[in-house]
Amino acid sequence: MEATRIGIREFRDKLASYLLKSEGPLAITRHGDTIGYYIPTRRKASEMEIHSLREAAGHMQKMLASSGLTEDEVVEDFKRWRAGRRK
Repeated sequence: MEATRIGIREFRDKLASYLLKSEGPLAITRHGDTIGYYIPTRRKASEMEIHSLREAAGHMQKMLASSGLTEDEVVEDFKRWRAGRRK
């Protein structure tokens, strides 16, 4: 993927916009020379991913209901498990 070239002043002035909305790498330039790159890692979830997550959440709710566990109990169990791994 080709990096879009952008001047350092414009990058600085519109930093929040570039950080949140960039879809590809940016080559940051100063006086025409590339001085660095910004490579965004944030991306928007696709409709398929959102649908899959909602479906998984529905399955999780059914599993919780059938087992009699609450969300809080699952969270506490996870915290205990994670704390045990750190030791």
